[in-house]
Amino acid sequence: MSRSEHGMCDEQRRSFLKLSGLLGLGAAGAALLPAAKAEAVLFGNNEYKVSRTKLAMGSFVAITAIHSSRDQAEQAIGLAFEEIDRLAKLLSRHDSSTPVSHLNRTGTLPAAPVEVLEVVSRSLALHRETNGAFDITVKPILDLYQERFAKGATPSEAEIKALLPQVGSEHLRYQGGNIAMSRQGMGITLDGIAPGYIVDRASEVLSRQGVTNHLINCSGDIRVSGTAAKGKPWTVAIQDPAKGKAYPQVVRMTSGAISTSGDYELYYDREKMFHHIVNSHTGHSPVALTSVTVTAPSVMEADALATALCVMEPAQGLALINRRPGCASFQIGRDGATRHSAGWTAKLV
Repeated sequence: MSRSEHGMCDEQRRSFLKLSGLLGLGAAGAALLPAAKAEAVLFGNNEYKVSRTKLAMGSFVAITAIHSSRDQAEQAIGLAFEEIDRLAKLLSRHDSSTPVSHLNRTGTLPAAPVEVLEVVSRSLALHRETNGAFDITVKPILDLYQERFAKGATPSEAEIKALLPQVGSEHLRYQGGNIAMSRQGMGITLDGIAPGYIVDRASEVLSRQGVTNHLINCSGDIRVSGTAAKGKPWTVAIQDPAKGKAYPQVVRMTSGAISTSGDYELYYDREKMFHHIVNSHTGHSPVALTSVTVTAPSVMEADALATALCVMEPAQGLALINRRPGCASFQIGRDGATRHSAGWTAKLV
């Protein structure tokens, strides 16, 4: 299962959610707005809210910082975007020049960059921890979806089953800095974990530059640190998958990460039976849940777990989250029913 940058709702995926620096408001999994210009707002005598939105990773990324020095905040944000661009050039499968694309073309990646090794290693660990629900090797299935729906057709069961032998993280070989695929026709997509990893790294850049109060948002993968304007917590609103005006939940955060995934983000058919998340065991998109939000210590973890929980049975997913320190989850079913993990209510506004 993975996020993909293609499909019926590509335009929706590439729009950007509005961040209110005045209220410290973000939105996870929101219908997004066009990119905004960089701005700086002064609060009182010694606090600037500096924000910048930029196209990166095939989407729009917004960084909002609260700091006493406008210049220092702007410089730190610029360095964070440089790190985002650098990492995207290593981890994207959509750019033919990246190491990940080389691996997908040739089946091997000798002496892989340390960042690629780190993300793949964590992906394999999460594959084991989720009993295979998180799987970066579903690219052949996603490619089939895209090809068939681009031609106005639906993938047949026979076509899907024919690709299943090419899917499975257990067929990846990871040793001594080298990555290889043991079966021909395999391919990986890091769309369900790399954005989170990149946002975490950008947050580290900001903190090293002394800008500890900030929020980074990449299409609903959100990292917060410190406080918003006037010392208030950052608040993040979870979007209604039905695109209603009301938010199903609003959470308050001063550190950590939150990520939302669901069938409404990118889908290939109007019924949303084929979308950007895929069960690697069946080759089909899961249909029980329409939205899953996860809070975690890192965006990489929240990003991957939100995808995995979409694949897992709802109760099974919540049980997994309840076992993980520092994590919580909120689910919305296709029937509109909501469920949450044991620690979720403590985060509500």
